[in-house]
Amino acid sequence: MRLWLKDSERRPDPLPARTDARTALVVGTLIWLMALGAALVVEFTAPQASGAASAAGPGWWLWCAVIGVGLGLAGLAWVQFRRR
Repeated sequence: MRLWLKDSERRPDPLPARTDARTALVVGTLIWLMALGAALVVEFTAPQASGAASAAGPGWWLWCAVIGVGLGLAGLAWVQFRRR
C-alpha cells in the first residue's frame, strides 16, 4: 500500500452527493417543540420540589427547548437559502 499516488494514477474525484437536510431538520425541530411543550407543562403544573434538583430550577429545560427550536428554524432557513 502506498500513501502517495502520482496524478496519472489517481481516479477522478466523485461527484458531490445531493442530500436534502430538510427532513432531518423538520423532525428535529418537531422533537424540540414537543420538548418545549413538556417543559412548559412541568414548569407551570409541577409542585415545587425540594432538594438539589430544584436548586437549579427546571427553567433551564424550557430555555434549552427554546434554543433547540430556534436553531432548528435557523437551520431550515439556511438550507432554503443554500438551495437557491
